[in-house]
Order: sequence, then C-alpha cells, then structure tokens
Amino acid sequence: MRQHNTGAVRPEVIDIAVPPFSPRLRWLGGEPAPIERICARGPLLVHFIDAAHLSSVRTLPYVTAWGDRYAPHGLTVLGVNSPRFPFTGDEGKLAAALARLDVEFPVALDRDYLAWHDYGCEGWPSLFLWGRGGALRWFHLGEGEYAATEDAIQEELLAVVPTLELPEVLPPARPIDAAGALVARPTPELLPGGSISEPWRAGGPEDALEFDYEAGGAWASVDGKGELEVALDGGEPEAVAVDSPGAYELSAHERHEPHRISLTVRGNVAVYAITFAAGLPA
Repeated sequence: MRQHNTGAVRPEVIDIAVPPFSPRLRWLGGEPAPIERICARGPLLVHFIDAAHLSSVRTLPYVTAWGDRYAPHGLTVLGVNSPRFPFTGDEGKLAAALARLDVEFPVALDRDYLAWHDYGCEGWPSLFLWGRGGALRWFHLGEGEYAATEDAIQEELLAVVPTLELPEVLPPARPIDAAGALVARPTPELLPGGSISEPWRAGGPEDALEFDYEAGGAWASVDGKGELEVALDGGEPEAVAVDSPGAYELSAHERHEPHRISLTVRGNVAVYAITFAAGLPA
C-alpha cells in the first residue's frame, strides 16, 4: 500500500523564476498574456498533462475548479499538453480531447517538449504554482495532494490581498483523493501494441483484447471514433462510445479488486494503452 501522492514539494530555493513560454508553442483556447504580465497581477498555476493519459485526466476536474474559484481573485491557470501519445500531438485531435473534458482555460500544444524541458518536468501530470512576481512556490508530480495544493493557492492569493475571504478547500472527489489515504498499487499499464507509439487495432470483428488486473478500475487511451465493447468477468458486453481521442473508463470498482476484461473494438478505434486506477485496499 502507498499514499496516493507521487510528490508535492515547496521549493528549497526561493528564487526559482518562472520560465517564459516559447513563441513556437501553439495555444488552444486563446493565447495568454506574456508570463511577466500575468505574474505581475497575481499567482500562476501551470499544469502539464497529456489529454489521453489517465492520471492527467483525473486531475483536471480539480484544476478546472480552482480556476473557476480563484480567477476572480487573481489566479491564472494555464495548461500545457506535452504529448505522451502520438495522437495528442495533433492540434485537431487535442482540441477534440480537451472539449470532451470541458477544459476551458488556455492549453499549449508542446509538441517538441520545449516547455516540458524548460520546467524540468519528470512525468504526467506535473503542476507548478508561481507566486505574484514569478517565483516558484509549490510543485507536484502525479495525482493526489489536492487539498494541500489548494491551500498553497490560497496562501499565494492572501499574500497579495490579505483581506480576501476564501472558501473552504474542495472536498475529495474520490475516496482515494482524501489527504493521507492509503491505496493499493494497481496492475501496471499495458501497451497492447508493444510500445507507447504503436497502437493495437482489431484484426477482425471477433478480435479481442483480454487481460486480468487488480485495481480500482480500468481505462483505455484511444484514438479514433467507434465503440468499445467491455465484457467484465465473462458478463454481457457493455458498449462505451468513442467520439473523440482520449481516455475512456472501462470499469470502476469500489475498492482494489481482481477482475478480467475482454475488450472488443468496433469502428476506427486504435488502443494505445490500458491503464489501471488505484483503489482503496479491499
């Protein structure tokens, strides 16, 4: 078992300055003001994701909510999609994936990993909070530590306007998101095509992916449009409509449990990864 947190840190060095974004980045949802102008107004939250990556997708509701809550008080939220999967490096496909996730804040397409390297990212998702003036105040790798991150946001807002009246931090969206929650380690990710850049495609109408796992649920990272038919533990198949590239939930369980899935693909759907969500111990 482990805590549902990869790494949340307040920087030991207090003068790490926010890197400017390269003019080569493509922005979806509107190009933001220059970094120095944003940080002159208030704190900045920069969130690195891949829009079809499970852990990235699971963090987005929190980041979106923080933007809604704190933009009126001076917080700016920007996203950066540094593609883990080849198809999220396509601007049109990324736009469709972000629309499906209801992401409305600006997101840069970092196809060449320019911002990724400038910010020193080590994995998806990575989150950086910069205070007014542009100094790094908080960073986090992976899922978890949502309450602590929101506390850090509020602290930076109060540093600008000490009289602000701010709400209580958001409650956890899932039991495993609670501070200090212990989770069981899920089955490692499967790459059915053999690598992150090679997808699996059905060779015929009866061709299926079958796999056993232990986790709180299973997700598929896919490109294309069509349908996924999911048969859990030999039961009747249930259809999951695929209307855009992204991460699609195949199963969800109350706790960490052993199961078997038979996955049949209909239409023009390419399966890049099967990823398993952490769950509370049984």
